[in-house]
Amino acid sequence: MIPRGMAATGALLLALAGGAQAALKPGDAAPSFATTAALAGKTFGFDMSAALKKGPVVLYFFPKAFTQGCTLEAHAFAESTPEFNRLGASVVGISHDDIDTLRKFSTEACRDQFAVASDPQAQTIRAYDASSGARPGTANRISYVIGQNGKVVYVHEGIDPMEHVTGTLEAVRQMKGAGR
Repeated sequence: MIPRGMAATGALLLALAGGAQAALKPGDAAPSFATTAALAGKTFGFDMSAALKKGPVVLYFFPKAFTQGCTLEAHAFAESTPEFNRLGASVVGISHDDIDTLRKFSTEACRDQFAVASDPQAQTIRAYDASSGARPGTANRISYVIGQNGKVVYVHEGIDPMEHVTGTLEAVRQMKGAGR
């Protein structure tokens, strides 16, 4: 039997995820990956397994650095990163862009607040079923919240960059409230 508060939280998270068309759904295992990322203009090795040991991860896929929607989304995630961090979560964006482009994007658009990872072979993009049908190798705008247990907690897919930030932040707040 699920405790009453946990059942309500689970129902809310599923409702928040409503409408998502991604292959990964809440409860699915999130694929582990390691790649090169940039934060504040510096490159480092990002490892999803290591990040999850520190807390939940907000993993958002974006089509292309320095495009209007992706820059707006990065600014919004940058503004919300202190709140995500206060709740114990980290944010990482991922795209098909090369690491040199993302190094610059991490400073200019992400405002040195969170990491952006390069997926030059689109392996992670495919593993998370985030591929754009229109542009092979390019990611659709899809966001996941992944719990420390490696399971997908929340999924949002859509073109409005702001909804990704508000939805993932609400999902992280719900996780924190549920004690997960």
